[in-house]
Amino acid sequence: MNDSDQRLVRDIQSCAHGDRSAMRRLFDSEGPRLMAVAMRLVRNPVLAEEAVQDTLVKIWTRAATFHPDRGAARAWLTMILRNTALNILRAERRQDHAVDGDIETLQDRTTVDDTEAVLQALDPTLRLPLCLGALEARRRHAILLAYVHGYSQGEIAGRTGLPLGTVKAWMRRGLQQLRECLG
Repeated sequence: MNDSDQRLVRDIQSCAHGDRSAMRRLFDSEGPRLMAVAMRLVRNPVLAEEAVQDTLVKIWTRAATFHPDRGAARAWLTMILRNTALNILRAERRQDHAVDGDIETLQDRTTVDDTEAVLQALDPTLRLPLCLGALEARRRHAILLAYVHGYSQGEIAGRTGLPLGTVKAWMRRGLQQLRECLG
């Protein structure tokens, strides 16, 4: 194993112990290569960035599952990226299907008013309505579309005309705020 491979293994193992500087080094050293692989897989810069971002999150959360005796570190990173990119492509196909097919029906079924009506229908003695009410309107709307109406993030992106990455960011930040408020 060369020095570069050894450094990569050490960084992944350090990530498993919560070392943020190791994650930064991993991003700096492997990010460009991961982006190039993602571009070859998804052929779209926005989706490629999303795939790399999601991959880095998975690397951070799954670093403890990496075992250098089972395979090369770069192969492990690339496998995570490949699976993530394929999942994103599948989500895009579902989104394209919704956009091409029944987008008007989808829009008719869930207006902002009926999504907000769900918020009004919650028991006011619980903390959830208070915490949801404290969220920025677009984050709250995205969360309610997902958890009340069952839409995927891809469907929400198609419905709203926003990039999938934006919807994912709204959902992630909104859910983080809810956790903090409810915690």
